[in-house]
Amino acid sequence: MCENAPAEVTVLRLGHRPGRDDRMTTHVALTARALGAERALLVGDTTQSRDTVEDITARFGGPFAVEVLDEWRPVLRDWDGKVVHLTMYGERVQDVEDDVRVACVDGGEPLLVVVGSQKVPFEVYDAADWNVGVTNQPHSEVAGLAVFLDRLFEGRELSRAWENAEKRVVPMETGKRVVEGDAAGGSRGSNDTDGE
Repeated sequence: MCENAPAEVTVLRLGHRPGRDDRMTTHVALTARALGAERALLVGDTTQSRDTVEDITARFGGPFAVEVLDEWRPVLRDWDGKVVHLTMYGERVQDVEDDVRVACVDGGEPLLVVVGSQKVPFEVYDAADWNVGVTNQPHSEVAGLAVFLDRLFEGRELSRAWENAEKRVVPMETGKRVVEGDAAGGSRGSNDTDGE
């Protein structure tokens, strides 16, 4: 969890069309993991996406949980916290982000971030505390989720420490470098100067 974060941030992926949404569903969960959420709930035939995200978490650190569900309605109905539904039809993110942050970061309310895949039923719009548009233009739900989480955490999620990482990426101007994770309790941040 990021410092000064809500009590819990969960991303709920509403639907999944096998064959068509496999990569997109995986990318929703990977984006949730990388940008500060604590878990992702994937609805439908998403076992392959779950397995990929669990593999990434095992190799590059956590904590992060991913679950496969048959139905999303009970999650939305029983959620004990605030709900943000990301939709291009919602209020502009820049107009509501402070209200979400006050309720969920300052107020400690758990936050459920809902992203769709196909046409979203009206009951989702009605159940949400905020229907939020990251631009009111057609775009990817992965992009919308990334922008929303970054604005929610005000960039703090980019410096998150990862626990129990088997591997870590060393930031470089050019090239690629992946090293064994720090067995002393997680991967180090991007300001390493140890000459690895």
